[in-house]
Amino acid sequence: MKKDNTPFALKVVRWIFPRVERIAPSLAHQYFARLFFTPLRYPTPEKERKAETFSEKFSFDIENKKVQAYRWGNSPRYVLVVHGWAGRGTQFRRFVKPLLAAEYSVIGFDAPAHGNSEGKRTTILEFEQVLKKIYELKGQPDAILAHSFGGGAALYSALNGLPIKKLINIASPTIGDEIIKSFLKAVNASQGTAAFFKDFIMKTYGKPFDEYTALHFIKHLPTPIDLLLIHDADDKEVELKHAEALVKIYPHARLIRTEGLGHTRILKDNAVIRASVTFISSGASGEE
Repeated sequence: MKKDNTPFALKVVRWIFPRVERIAPSLAHQYFARLFFTPLRYPTPEKERKAETFSEKFSFDIENKKVQAYRWGNSPRYVLVVHGWAGRGTQFRRFVKPLLAAEYSVIGFDAPAHGNSEGKRTTILEFEQVLKKIYELKGQPDAILAHSFGGGAALYSALNGLPIKKLINIASPTIGDEIIKSFLKAVNASQGTAAFFKDFIMKTYGKPFDEYTALHFIKHLPTPIDLLLIHDADDKEVELKHAEALVKIYPHARLIRTEGLGHTRILKDNAVIRASVTFISSGASGEE
């Protein structure tokens, strides 16, 4: 039987939320909006902690929050890795040695409210600020390698003028309604909460939620990006249709489909790592 790794706090929220939603929907809606920007902090596996010890650490502040960053290797050419929601920079540990062998350094970070960085809540706006700060400190990377929400954050940054030569998005969400749907499912919320949340985003940020998704970003890029998508057919958290939807409106993107890897194990797959390194170093995405 597969072990349930769901954090206890999330299990409690799943039990309580639908009950509060029935009794006090306004309170539940406000709580959902708060939860949406509050990533869970999962325990860091031992192998990731070991990878962290081999890095050169540096830090900087974003919105009065200390952001922990890591560098592996000394090459002036580097690849910037961008983790997803509730992730960590060290989740890319399996990519480090192959990229070092290809004569790249690797720079990663824990976004605000993630990993070893400070904060309880964050947004795509702060992810963008982190990327801009790393460019300021370390120069432009040869490529960005992103997982899940990190892929959307990279495209959002590109939309706002951050120069990106090559981008690999692994298991990245793109469709607004599906992103909200996944959060509703996570806390057992109803469509009434979805309607409130869309209205909340519009009132708070002045734009509809869909304008904060990759499908919107990719349509309005100031300059084209050499883009590779890698997505697993068995990803239950971010289904393959997210990548397929992006390719339909940005046919220059290349899509590699995998099977049996899911949403996070895909970051440990040797074929995925090889295809990524090949794309970064030569521009070829390999077999589809």
